[in-house]
Amino acid sequence: MPSSQRDFYEVLGVERNASNDDLKRSYRKLAMEFHPDRNPGDDAADRFKEINRAYEVLSNAEKRGSYDRFGHAAVDGSAGPTGFDGHSPFDGFGDIFDAFFSGGTRGRGRRRGPSRGADLRTNVRLKFEEAAFGTEKKLEYSRLEHCDDCSGSGAAPGSEPEVCSECNGAGEIRRAQQSVFGQFVNVSACPRCGGEGRVIMSPCVNCRGSGSVRRTRQISVNIPAGVAEGQQIRMTGEGEVGGRGGEPGNLYVLLSVQEHERFERIDDHLLFELPLNMAQAALGATLTIPTLEGEMEFDVPAGTQSSDEFVVRGEGIPRLNSNRRGDMVVRTTVVVPEELSEDQRALFEQLAQTMGTPTLPKRHKSFLERLRDAVAG
Repeated sequence: MPSSQRDFYEVLGVERNASNDDLKRSYRKLAMEFHPDRNPGDDAADRFKEINRAYEVLSNAEKRGSYDRFGHAAVDGSAGPTGFDGHSPFDGFGDIFDAFFSGGTRGRGRRRGPSRGADLRTNVRLKFEEAAFGTEKKLEYSRLEHCDDCSGSGAAPGSEPEVCSECNGAGEIRRAQQSVFGQFVNVSACPRCGGEGRVIMSPCVNCRGSGSVRRTRQISVNIPAGVAEGQQIRMTGEGEVGGRGGEPGNLYVLLSVQEHERFERIDDHLLFELPLNMAQAALGATLTIPTLEGEMEFDVPAGTQSSDEFVVRGEGIPRLNSNRRGDMVVRTTVVVPEELSEDQRALFEQLAQTMGTPTLPKRHKSFLERLRDAVAG
């Protein structure tokens, strides 16, 4: 494993046998802790990217299995269970064994087959409400597509690629050599055709023989309700074109969400800070407070203290792929006036003579503290 990359399980702080729920809890906790908007600086941004990459791999059963068997090489596009060109790294040993046990007389053509196109990634910035209720976004990006003039073959219209005369279409050159151990066969990609097995004698003018051209593409992306910072949407087949008739790659749309002026998002719940003057807190009051969809009347009970929390059911964020919604938590803050008029001071002095010294109320865990404990696992 390259020294520059930490183990993905270590990045998320979980054991190797962690369940999907364990992964999700740890990811949400770390993503909230290292979000660049909360922690300005390159270190937080790099850590946030590392956390997202680790969760992207480990939350996918197929990728996680490959990572567990072969490490970073299996998921970073480098040599792993398959080599850099899509062949097994043990092919060379197979040729030597063929030479020993069959005298090097058996040839196996390895002309490269179809290759999958490259995946692409783009970022989309969402308003808070767009992430909460979903939206449709227009994206513009550039990708490699099949050349229309040659239909992706790379050959000029009216011509076809020809079989390579050096490797006879095999895509490889095999050379037998004698050693103290006997005869063995060295196999390498054909230098003339680059392993293709065919040579373009008359290249297409439009794509210069590559078979693909870069174009700007515009698509619409449906953002579902309830998405969160750092999540991504996979657009299957919207990546770059595959080689030799291979399937195209995917486009991954990474989502970032703007913060809200009045609300803080915690999982699927909203936190709203409600300031109260001392009279409203002591006597109670009916106030108008904002919600994501407008305003509502909220009753403040008499005797409300600072940091009291009241849960308004169903006024939070819609849950992803669900008909349910989180809640809105109203947290009160009793604001003590910094300056008083003469009449206000006289009233407070009269009040102070009648109230005596208060005692601290017994403190219980708030809704948000219980929620954070649950997310932390």
